[in-house]
Amino acid sequence: MTAIAKEKLLEQQWHHLPAPEISSELNSNLETGLTSSEVAKRQEQFGSNELKGKAGKSPLVRFLLQFNQPLLYILLIAGAIKAFLGEWVNAWVIWGVTLINAIIGFVQESKAESAIAALASSVKTDTNIIRNSSKVQVPSTELVPGDIVLLTSGDKVPADLRLVQARNLQINESALTGESVAVEKDTQPIQKDAPLAERTNMAYAGSFVTFGTGRGIVVAIGEATETGRISQLMDRGTNLTTPLTRKFDKFSRNLLYIILGIATLTFVVGLGYGNSWVAMFEAAVALAVSAIPEGLPAVVTVTLAIGVSRMARRHAIVRKLPAVETLGGATVICSDKTGTLTENQMTVQAIYTGGENYTVSGGGYVPEGEIFLHEKPVNLKNIPVLQECLKAGILCNDSRLEIKDGQWSVIGDPTEGALIAVANKVGFSEENLEREMPRLDVIPFESEFQYMATLHKEAGEVHQSKSQNQKSKIVYVKGSVEAILNRSGQMLDARGNLTPVDKNTVHQEVDAMASEGLRVLAFAKKNVDFNQNSLEHTDIENNLIFIGLQGMIDPPRSEAIKAVQACQQAGIQVKMITGDHAVTAQAIASRMGFNKDGEVLAFTGQELTQMNEQELANAVENGAVFARVAPEQKLRLVEALQSKGEIVAMTGDGVNDAPALKQADIGIAMGGAGTEVAKEAADMILTDDNFASIEAAVEEGRTVYRNLMKAIAFILPVNGGESMTILLSVLLARELPILSLQVLWLNMVNSITMTVPLAFEPPSGRVMQQPPRHPNEPLLSRRLLQRILVISAFNWIVIFGVFEWIRQTTGNLALARTMAIQALVAGRIFYLLSISKLGSSIIDKISGRIQRISAAPAILIGIICTVILQIIFSQWSLMNNLFYTAPLNLNQWLICLLVGLPMIAVASLVNRFDPPN
Repeated sequence: MTAIAKEKLLEQQWHHLPAPEISSELNSNLETGLTSSEVAKRQEQFGSNELKGKAGKSPLVRFLLQFNQPLLYILLIAGAIKAFLGEWVNAWVIWGVTLINAIIGFVQESKAESAIAALASSVKTDTNIIRNSSKVQVPSTELVPGDIVLLTSGDKVPADLRLVQARNLQINESALTGESVAVEKDTQPIQKDAPLAERTNMAYAGSFVTFGTGRGIVVAIGEATETGRISQLMDRGTNLTTPLTRKFDKFSRNLLYIILGIATLTFVVGLGYGNSWVAMFEAAVALAVSAIPEGLPAVVTVTLAIGVSRMARRHAIVRKLPAVETLGGATVICSDKTGTLTENQMTVQAIYTGGENYTVSGGGYVPEGEIFLHEKPVNLKNIPVLQECLKAGILCNDSRLEIKDGQWSVIGDPTEGALIAVANKVGFSEENLEREMPRLDVIPFESEFQYMATLHKEAGEVHQSKSQNQKSKIVYVKGSVEAILNRSGQMLDARGNLTPVDKNTVHQEVDAMASEGLRVLAFAKKNVDFNQNSLEHTDIENNLIFIGLQGMIDPPRSEAIKAVQACQQAGIQVKMITGDHAVTAQAIASRMGFNKDGEVLAFTGQELTQMNEQELANAVENGAVFARVAPEQKLRLVEALQSKGEIVAMTGDGVNDAPALKQADIGIAMGGAGTEVAKEAADMILTDDNFASIEAAVEEGRTVYRNLMKAIAFILPVNGGESMTILLSVLLARELPILSLQVLWLNMVNSITMTVPLAFEPPSGRVMQQPPRHPNEPLLSRRLLQRILVISAFNWIVIFGVFEWIRQTTGNLALARTMAIQALVAGRIFYLLSISKLGSSIIDKISGRIQRISAAPAILIGIICTVILQIIFSQWSLMNNLFYTAPLNLNQWLICLLVGLPMIAVASLVNRFDPPN
């Protein structure tokens, strides 16, 4: 092959071409395969059959990138200034904060993007091929275009193949297409524009053969496969920052400009008053340090880490810290259907037999449930035609159910597993039936005939001789409705008597089941000659007795239905994006309450392809279901939602979900059924594969954000009060009421001790009754900014007022500064109570509205630790020497407490207009 042929190879629509033309195009022989010399040439030209991801950043670079934040720039610069001034204790404390923050971030995100590596391992396998006219087994990495691959049940497809032979071949492509049942394969050419899930003559790398045998010619390897295209989509996908990190970056940049501006103003004004540049430089540094919320990064990290711990207890494992808050701000949840909203277990839910419609309770493969007629449980002994329908399903069947680790699963085809499960629910046993009616022969399912048939001895014949019992043998047949009805002349009525088949009525029942998204199988039987021990197609060409229909579906999880409703009540849109059929997806969505204005608006991937940007924007806004969607279309839908300003959470479990999971603001993978590819691309993993856990995670995410806002509302007023005090002192040419080292104590030790307990605040009862906050809402909203300014002004009055009062009455600067700080801390304790659940509980207790105070040990511990630390701060001689403080007597302590008391009134006033909970 030449390089030109290689380009042509990548663009070819192989599913549209007949097999001989494909063989010619690839210069291969369908019987003898390639020669070793030709394989060597093609390996040199095309490379190995594997996926190669982008090289990840080195650990050192990833660690250094943790410092790439404006707020940390400020701290690093402040530390450098303090070091330049020789104040190494201050410098190392500030640098220590930045180092701790960077270490935590590095540990949380140390697993660099390894989704493509997981994707690569998902398609590696050993495979049987034809080379040099012989059957050999080679590693899948050695395959080249033109190789002839042999497939059998249990094999993993090693590359993209155009099938040239298929006998009863069924392949599970759910990880790639999202379709929950195995696809029946054939070899006939199909139209060019057929979507991926409907290309029945193709087998794709990474999928699994569940039944039958086949032969295919390799048409694409490595990056050229459909799985490789997903790898490229993930490489191309934007590595989005989260809303929280974007807001903090903007806040930090603005704060940087403000601090630099005020510090420069302080320095210039001080020089204008005739002060020395050294003194003014110290004042400018003190003001800069006072304005920087040094404890905020640590508090944010701790708050997010606590959110991670809480989510883990509720079955959600967070891989990246900011994802905790992002989920709480989600405005849209895009959910995959199969295995996420549904059980991923086919379940018979409707049976039509003997002219009656039966419903079935219970879900999945668990043998628990009942069959109902007119909402009343049936007695199976009195309904022989229903018995026959269930027998046909369990005997004309090549699959089996087994329980492993407490979970029921199917070995074989999911639809056959559903037939066994419904029979088990009413007491039928595979082993007993097979012992009573042993199978003599079988015609496996073939797409050409659309049915499967089995020949059995009838019950009672096994242990008796021919002379004693001359019962005929029986054939059970299951298949498509058309295939069964075309061969049936009679049917069983409700009492088990023969009557002419009513095809019109049967078709009406089929249509009714299909409109509910059910997959319908028809069943029939036929008695044959006693001496017959083999089965041919001619034996069942006609004269079948139609037994009935069984309709099945992969049902929605009951808890997922409640979770969807809870998300909608919280103002979060829920949209289904799936590779499954539109009718099935629409039916599931309708059952789950996706209705908007009385209907579930659905779009197919083919329709999306033909839309322009405006039409896609309208579809994304109004649609609830997007079916038969390819991986790049899932990615496009997520991008379209993000372009409208939505915060998008995307759930999924398959390889086909990975690009969209990576692009979404927060990707959520299933921990059990999810592929490693999906897990590595996601920000969060659900350990119980339960959509309902997303609701709990959203609640925790909203709680984390609320607690972060409380932390900001608590920390920044102290910085505001300190900055106002220092600035005013410089402008008035007065002594500084608070020194830079004392500022550092307040901003680091005191703030962290009192703020971290806010991270443990429990969820508010109203948190899931409110709409999501607007994605463009700034970190400091107008109401929060007003709160910060009011409390800052009070803090300034306390610091400046107490300092001036004590300085003028005693002349002791150290005592004045110490009492100003202690009065400020007393006010902070009252303010902490005012914004915490503990404070609300105390007020409610006093007013008699509740019986007990809410448990809030973290707040109590924080207050106790603060009091102890402040006593040490002023009473221990070592701290006096280090921080230039003075010990206080009892009266002075009481004065500080009394000065802080007015904070109760100020906080109550602020809370009236801006409730904290």
